[in-house]
Amino acid sequence: MTSLDSIFVFITQSGPIIAACIPLVFIITGFLKKKKKIWMEGFMIATPYLLAVVISNVMKAIIERPRPFTSYPFIQKLSEGGSGSFPSGHTSDVFSIAMIVSLFFPKRQIIVPFFLWACIVGYSRMDLGVHYPTDVVAGAVIGISSSLFCNRMFRKYRNRDVNVVLKESENVSTDRK
Repeated sequence: MTSLDSIFVFITQSGPIIAACIPLVFIITGFLKKKKKIWMEGFMIATPYLLAVVISNVMKAIIERPRPFTSYPFIQKLSEGGSGSFPSGHTSDVFSIAMIVSLFFPKRQIIVPFFLWACIVGYSRMDLGVHYPTDVVAGAVIGISSSLFCNRMFRKYRNRDVNVVLKESENVSTDRK
């Protein structure tokens, strides 16, 4: 174990915790402040995260790729890694959060740290001997794709909701004439 391995163990363990806490902070803050917008943002941040978790776990169960430390005896396992290797669940978690937060708050001071964090978590999974590079790349693709998909659905729903309200207001105004 090198001096950096303990740092990577911390980073890898904190990834899913931070990913799960970010939407919870929005939900709780919105609830406590009675701000529906913040509360809804929390649910909209949680949705792609949960989708990425489901996709990753289903793929792990279907593919059942062995972990690097089981395939190559010279690789030391320095972190947890129970189910199949492909794709990296930790990586899909953090990339889904990084992407959806970046879409909601498109500012460089948000985008750069979130994606840097996601990349470091992905790298830590390889450094600790529990994932291959392709596992991490697939996890990143799943996380980013789940966020892009959910964001598109949110926009579609939001636009449809606005159109329904506009049509209702048009009907009310024509009924009054």
